[in-house]
Amino acid sequence: MVGFKATDVPPTATVKFLGAGTAACIADLITFPLDTAKVRLQIQGESQGPVRAAASAQYRGVLGTILTMVRTEGPRSLYNGLVAGLQRQMSFASVRIGLYDSVKQFYTKGSEHASIWSRLLAGSTTGALAVAVAQPTDVVKVRFQAQARAGGGRRYQSTVSAYKTIAREEGFGGLWKGTSPNIARNAIVNCAELVTYDLIKDTLLKANLMTGSCLPFSAWVPGTW
Repeated sequence: MVGFKATDVPPTATVKFLGAGTAACIADLITFPLDTAKVRLQIQGESQGPVRAAASAQYRGVLGTILTMVRTEGPRSLYNGLVAGLQRQMSFASVRIGLYDSVKQFYTKGSEHASIWSRLLAGSTTGALAVAVAQPTDVVKVRFQAQARAGGGRRYQSTVSAYKTIAREEGFGGLWKGTSPNIARNAIVNCAELVTYDLIKDTLLKANLMTGSCLPFSAWVPGTW
């Protein structure tokens, strides 16, 4: 582009959208076993009484849960629901992070000086919108992570069949179970993460402590150019 160095050209909304989703997918690939262990620990004992559940707990601690799953179900069990997880990240993070700057500009009508209320509103909007879009993928991911391979049949055999089974047996609303609390949670999380980053970055730049290019992930994180 004439008049710009390669590093000065602002990334387009499409680049931010795809960059945020891709980065989130890479992170999910690395941390997915921990997420699976978290789900197993959360649902453990749900169908038993509190005393019986405590006495017969199969999983104890994060490392114990991972080792137990590998021993009883095989290493691949740690990645149950990975396809749905990647679908979730590509749709969820792309909207939550990738569209934050564009939504902020929409609320400020293109002004370079965004108030904290505009930033909070943008963070809440993209956080809530991301959940509304990605909730079915989150439901399928958790269902896969929760079902054990050992000791019997599995309800879901593939990602596609999981979507179909849930929609057929529970209605399309079943794919959006838990949406309301998830929207509330992620609206708050998005504000805390992105708005805090945005404000700290602006403070550092105004104090001439750093340039925009010195800040980490400046090519991808909203508002860094």
